[in-house]
Amino acid sequence: MGRIKKGRCVKRNKQINSEEPEDLVRAPHSFIIHRGLPGGHIVELTKDFRRVMEPFTATSLKARKRNTIKDFVSVAGVLHVTHMSIFTRTELGMYLKLCRIPRGPTLTFKISSFCLARDVISTLKKQLVFEEAFKHSPLIVLNNFSGEGMQLKVMASMFQNMFPTINLTTVNLSTIRRCVCLNYNTTTKLIDFRHYAIKVIPVGLSRGVKKLVQAKVPNLSKCDDFSEFLTKGTVSESEGEDDPASHVTLPQKLSSRGNHASGKSAIKLFELGPRLTMQLMKVEDGLLDGEVLFHEHIHKSEEEKLQIKKRREEKKKIKEKRRKIQEDNKKKKEVKKQENKEKSLKGMKKRTENDILMQKMAKEVYEESKGDEDDDAQYYREEVGEEPDKDLFEKNLNGKRAKSFKPKYKPKKPKVDKH
Repeated sequence: MGRIKKGRCVKRNKQINSEEPEDLVRAPHSFIIHRGLPGGHIVELTKDFRRVMEPFTATSLKARKRNTIKDFVSVAGVLHVTHMSIFTRTELGMYLKLCRIPRGPTLTFKISSFCLARDVISTLKKQLVFEEAFKHSPLIVLNNFSGEGMQLKVMASMFQNMFPTINLTTVNLSTIRRCVCLNYNTTTKLIDFRHYAIKVIPVGLSRGVKKLVQAKVPNLSKCDDFSEFLTKGTVSESEGEDDPASHVTLPQKLSSRGNHASGKSAIKLFELGPRLTMQLMKVEDGLLDGEVLFHEHIHKSEEEKLQIKKRREEKKKIKEKRRKIQEDNKKKKEVKKQENKEKSLKGMKKRTENDILMQKMAKEVYEESKGDEDDDAQYYREEVGEEPDKDLFEKNLNGKRAKSFKPKYKPKKPKVDKH
């Protein structure tokens, strides 16, 4: 026998069901989709935000218009997805919804301004974009989120839980190549979202020595001797422009050249984009549908909150009642289906029994008719004294005698001349 070819679905299911590392399972994963009106660079912004959340996000996620939130929630458990980011565009503007799967809460932000990653990178004089930086999750940095108010605590916990936690005792500094910075302005209530690439450069070296340490090929055309190249300039020009606050002592060796343990290095940030400026508008208890815990523009009294709570409970009871009725109807249909199946099986059994009985009766009739034919043939021999024709006493299946062969035309008799 030949080998049976397995389809794509079988291969994918094998990959999903295979054992995964515990660190990978525990890490927060995310879905990032867009909804609402088309245009306004919402597709490009969604792709840029997926780039920020790599590697624990569905980078090539293909979301169709007919896909609902329930579709994503149903597959979230298998794929270890914990968060969902939804960019929506309406006539009033663009919004970002951050949801915790599967039971919420949901945070709704209004995007006042944004800049795509391609536009950010094109404006920079020095660019630092490399694929190795996106193999590990970024470092999250929150600024000014420690004020009063429930909404600030919810925002801080939501942003922190979207990225994997870092264990300071076991972390490898070489894996931290990017960072996401979020700054909250208490006066304007706006949040600035920035995405940077991190580069660590050794300090305290001349430009020539730094090039040699970093394995760069030096240009010796302007020097008469190699010693002149090393002694020319004690400090690099770029280091003179650095802020001393950016200088740190490394606790471990990095994978980049020139950065050794207990050595001094400068941390430089290169913006990758996108840029977002947004404001928190609403905090909901459930997943896109629940009690409103905070709203920026609408404030309810205690009585109004109680009324809304009662309505929600009534809707919940009606929904449960409908679900119970649907389940009962489903059970009734299944019982009826089973009864019809049993009836059909009984009818089929009865039909087979009737067919067997008819075959037996036909066999008996055939045997009786065969005996009658033998008797008739014997009687013909005794009376006439000749053998009967073959088709004379044979019968059809219906019990009628077979017709003897008759020619379609009669031969004409020859005319005899009497004269």
